[in-house]
Amino acid sequence: MTSATVDTRTLVPASTDRITYANNVIDSIALPASGTSVNDPATGEHIGYVPEIDVTGALEAVGVADDAGRAWARTTPRERANVLHAWYDTLVAHTEEIAHLITREMGKPLAEARGEVKYGSDFVRWYAEQAVRPGGDFRDAPDGGANILVRRGPVGLAVLITPWNFPLAMATRKIAPALAAGCPVVIKPANLTPLTTLYVVELARQAGVPEGLIQVITTEKPADFSIAVLRDQRVRKVSFTGSTGVGRQLMAIASDGVLRSSMELGGNAPALVFDDADLERAVDGVFAAKLRNGGQSCIAANRIYVQSGIADDFVDALTERLAALEVGHGLGDSTTLGPLIDHRAATKMAELTRDAISKGAQLRTGGGAFDAPGSFFAPTLLDHVPASADMARSEIFGPIAAVQRFDTEDEAIARANDTEFGLAGYVFTENLDRALNVADRLETGLVGINQGVPSNAAAPFGGIKQSGLGREGSAEGLEEYQNVRFYNIARRPST
Repeated sequence: MTSATVDTRTLVPASTDRITYANNVIDSIALPASGTSVNDPATGEHIGYVPEIDVTGALEAVGVADDAGRAWARTTPRERANVLHAWYDTLVAHTEEIAHLITREMGKPLAEARGEVKYGSDFVRWYAEQAVRPGGDFRDAPDGGANILVRRGPVGLAVLITPWNFPLAMATRKIAPALAAGCPVVIKPANLTPLTTLYVVELARQAGVPEGLIQVITTEKPADFSIAVLRDQRVRKVSFTGSTGVGRQLMAIASDGVLRSSMELGGNAPALVFDDADLERAVDGVFAAKLRNGGQSCIAANRIYVQSGIADDFVDALTERLAALEVGHGLGDSTTLGPLIDHRAATKMAELTRDAISKGAQLRTGGGAFDAPGSFFAPTLLDHVPASADMARSEIFGPIAAVQRFDTEDEAIARANDTEFGLAGYVFTENLDRALNVADRLETGLVGINQGVPSNAAAPFGGIKQSGLGREGSAEGLEEYQNVRFYNIARRPST
């Protein structure tokens, strides 16, 4: 195989029992008989409709959330924490239902979907614990004539716009801190994967989240939604995860109302593998960083830089790992790599592969789509990818491992930083000094050192440069939904 073509391997079919289970979960959601169709990316099959909510309906939802939020803002931190703990318990109890739903509408293998439920639920638990630590301070003024009391309170109504690739985790990572801070929410999930959001918000209501506090808007006209809602004076915060281009547009709209903004935008993550890395550990880490969610992750290892001394062994080992993946429906018994989200994504993978090969890259495995109804692309490894290849300059967002080689540390860092993006980076070395020095020099918001999955509910997730602003997770994530105020309390001079 010398160019992007059609892969002839047999795809793993879905388990009939699992399909039935997932369909029963979908049937439990109150969905309309018509509207915007949601499809299974593994088959193209229609699995449900969600309502197409127009601007008038979106603004009505803003009003409902705003009304509910006034009472929520007056609740105590302990009351909010108790509700979030109950929501967490409900999510855990419904792990199988949520996981099957995620796989059915997004495509990832069921084992990964279960992992997302755990990861996404952890944000709810974390912010249940953070809700009772809203922050604040009390200090003396330098001249001794006053005390300064610093208070934190809810910023107000938050509009949350989430992507399709982690439909549970991206929702809980935004909703949980908003509720913990005392804010009401209007959330717009991606129209490719809205069912998970609708389901988990209903679970939140069952767990005790007040009626109306979380409003879900589904629409195929996101631009109309954003313009109308972000310009509503009741809205005080916007949080978005998605492309840098869309993020810029949202920031321009938000600037009219001087809205608090959090933007987690595009990534082009470098992974640096040094000669002194533990080979097995490095292969495991890069494999996880690249193939998690089929490569459809903003922090996926997009540019894999491997030092010359270890490169041949590393490429051989990673090629073997990719070639062993079993591609098929996410609800298949042995599937380890599911479909891409749609046919446009599979077409992009083929175009990127052809471009890289035409410029000198060497195809080691994969390289083709499948002649099947779904949007599948074979796990692919390209070695000696030139810096001029399109995949070396843009976000891949698919199961292609693009390997480049380097000789010196300075060379690797210069090439890693040669991008407008700055979300995530990875370093693999057994030398602690090198690990920390390289991490310090990488222009990214987060760095995985000898591991490929650095995200954690207790860590401040976010990027620099064109990869966004603000942080999600950790105590910093709560602060994104808080206003800071201070009271200057005069002190009577002592006599």
